[in-house]
Amino acid sequence: MESKIYITTPIYYVNDVPHIGHTSTTVAADILARFQKQEGKDVFFLTGTDEHGAKVAEAAEKEGLSPQAFTDKVSKTFSEIWPKLDINYDYFIRTTNPQHIKIVQEILEKIYKKGDIYKAKYTGLYCIGCEKFITESELIKGRCPLHPTREIVSQEEENYFFRLSKYVPTLINAIENENHPLHYKISPEGKRSEVLARLKSGVNDLSISRAEVSWGIPLPWDKTQTLYVWIDALFNYYTATIITHRENFWPADLHLLGKEILWFHAVIWQALLLSAELSLPKEIFAHDFYLIDGQKMSKSLGNVISPEDLIKKYGVDGARYLIAATFPTNGDNDVGWKKFTEKYNSDLANGLGNLIARISKLCENYNLKFSTGSIKSISTEVKEKLTKIKLSEAIEIILTKIDKENKRINEERPWEKKDNDLKIFLNVAVENIRQIATDLLPFMPKTAREILNQFEGPTIKQKEPLFPRIK
Repeated sequence: MESKIYITTPIYYVNDVPHIGHTSTTVAADILARFQKQEGKDVFFLTGTDEHGAKVAEAAEKEGLSPQAFTDKVSKTFSEIWPKLDINYDYFIRTTNPQHIKIVQEILEKIYKKGDIYKAKYTGLYCIGCEKFITESELIKGRCPLHPTREIVSQEEENYFFRLSKYVPTLINAIENENHPLHYKISPEGKRSEVLARLKSGVNDLSISRAEVSWGIPLPWDKTQTLYVWIDALFNYYTATIITHRENFWPADLHLLGKEILWFHAVIWQALLLSAELSLPKEIFAHDFYLIDGQKMSKSLGNVISPEDLIKKYGVDGARYLIAATFPTNGDNDVGWKKFTEKYNSDLANGLGNLIARISKLCENYNLKFSTGSIKSISTEVKEKLTKIKLSEAIEIILTKIDKENKRINEERPWEKKDNDLKIFLNVAVENIRQIATDLLPFMPKTAREILNQFEGPTIKQKEPLFPRIK
């Protein structure tokens, strides 16, 4: 078994501040990184910010700041909020880092000299919101599905193209054949099918530079053009390993990302790596979106949920739990304050918190002694779900254990038992709680450690409620 594991989130675009979409991906990646660390792996966990492009320059101008000053300010909102959610990333990369820029230019030069980049005129529809050319078939009622309020403009310019079409047969074979030397996994299965269908329907070469966007990485052979922001961003996963002297972590084991950027990661990124003669990442996992009370999240609707709001209402571990329990992998998941609060109260206040309070009170009241904690490993069934990135299913397993233990208390009424029978009952309960807490360590690190400390033994005392009910 390999001892090194490299896990990434996307790097987030600095035209906006962190919201629940960014938060869900980053919390999920942290849970997976913590799980792998518990399994004894040497983990490199990367996140960061994507800082070039026309949208950033436009947003900076609106605030009366230079693009660099603007990106410094917004990038900080990401790098500083994650530790507040107990997200323990190993490195935070910024695409304005001079080392990143230098490495990207060196790779581009290699691809260009190989003949995989050429100059041509391009006329097409351009979505300013996505900062990319978009095809007629991708539009819904003449608008980009991700930016329905932004105009689609027709643009013609001479720029540089990457020979994406050249690599399509190799990519199809690499995805379909698990024994292919270049095989990489796309998960869940439905997302893999989508990518393959699109690859097989025909793929054009890709415009990778802009002549009219100054805030970007200049092409090393033509300084009048800058690299298209999404190409710049993709290289972060590789450049980070060189910047941090972790070259031996490449290729990445897992790119965790939202479904809207699956094509970039599953196809464009892989083709660029093939051209640059670099190893391909092992798995790309694309999750779905959160809907907020049945609607897409947007500033205009005023339904944006920020990580600060989640922490304020539910606490750090409460927020982490709710994200894991609702992490959308089988279609978009409808959430909102009402649903989150109901789940917090049922699972944490009435479920876990109630169980800990009831058992610790019985242990203290009868002044019983217990063997010291012995459980060191996450249970097999939870491990299986975490290995498959099924976070909500892992939570369901843990929740079933909590419910089962609460039900056992209700049915067996331990307070009515005689000394020896009570001790037998509580011995089982204490061991079950220790296992539940160990299973929760990647999800709710602080709470899980508190429970393990409280139930370490030999004596067990009642403490303040872990999760007071929220109205």
